Amino acid sequence: MTDNGGATTGSGNGGTPPGAPDGTDETTVAADLERLILDAPRKYTPYQAARAAEVPMDLATRFWRAMGFPDIGQSRALNDNDVIALRRLAGLIESGLLSEPMAIQVARSTGQTTARLAGWQMDTFLDNLTQPVEPGLTRSDVAYPLVELLLPELEQFLVYVWRRQLAAVTGRVVQAAEDHETTSGRLAVAFADLVGFTRLSRRLEEEELGELVEGFENTCSDLIAGQGGRVVKTLGDEILFVSEDPATVAEIALSLVETLAKEDNMPALRVGMAFGTVTSRMGDVFGTTVNLASRLTSIAPKDAVLVDGELATALEHNGTASLPETTPAPGHRFQLQPMWRRPVRGLGLVEPWLLTRTPATG
Repeated sequence: MTDNGGATTGSGNGGTPPGAPDGTDETTVAADLERLILDAPRKYTPYQAARAAEVPMDLATRFWRAMGFPDIGQSRALNDNDVIALRRLAGLIESGLLSEPMAIQVARSTGQTTARLAGWQMDTFLDNLTQPVEPGLTRSDVAYPLVELLLPELEQFLVYVWRRQLAAVTGRVVQAAEDHETTSGRLAVAFADLVGFTRLSRRLEEEELGELVEGFENTCSDLIAGQGGRVVKTLGDEILFVSEDPATVAEIALSLVETLAKEDNMPALRVGMAFGTVTSRMGDVFGTTVNLASRLTSIAPKDAVLVDGELATALEHNGTASLPETTPAPGHRFQLQPMWRRPVRGLGLVEPWLLTRTPATG
């Protein structure tokens, strides 16, 4: 592969990277990897890039900051691909497909998401990138060929997953147009939280703590996705997930408690859920319903699931849950037990319901 400046950056069959220990190139390992990954030489200052893209400098600056990149003054650090990206964003505004604020949001959400993704991927490959497999090898000897092999595969996989996710989201949006309940913005929202995680984190070594968190996130994410829920975000010892269907969230919550209870060395789990109107923004969810689910999680007993009155009513009305004084019908998977009323900070007096499985399906 040859960049626009004519410098050889490697080949598909493992060519020698610039900066290899032959004394002919004094560039750093980081610069070598940047040239390999970006596939274009540094060429423009920010002003020159904005001018080449025919984008006002203030808008170009807003785009770059929204994507999460720092101001670089007059450094000649941008390339032709940066110019193309600016031109495409500006073109979406000029065509009327996006407003300027919406284009900024696209840049910000994409930047935040891909920054986390890149961080996770490099954490995964960190040992291989920084530890030579044989004595005498430099970091460049190890990192460059590994990235060279991984880059096209990761890029193709990223596009595949993005298209799959886009298809799934588009399908939900189309369905929402035909479903008044969904169109109203009502979601079942749940938080699952590891009990005593802060105390546990003081006793565990960093590597052990990392493995615990990774195991928790992986188990929860797989189970939530497999049963039709959507992970909104993970927060170390806590995971936030949603579904348009209250019964789906209820099933996931109980399954999480049951599954993690079987895991050795995994702390107890507690789950809080609420059903109601939710504001969605940049892949996250906000509003009173989300706050209530979070508060219910904080007061839930160990290995238990608490739900609010709205979700309890929804489960009863859709025929999946029964009250203690009623005889469970064949379709009743869940049982609801009213708990004590108590004030919840910022939300007033709340009456939680304890969600369990009916004895017949337990």
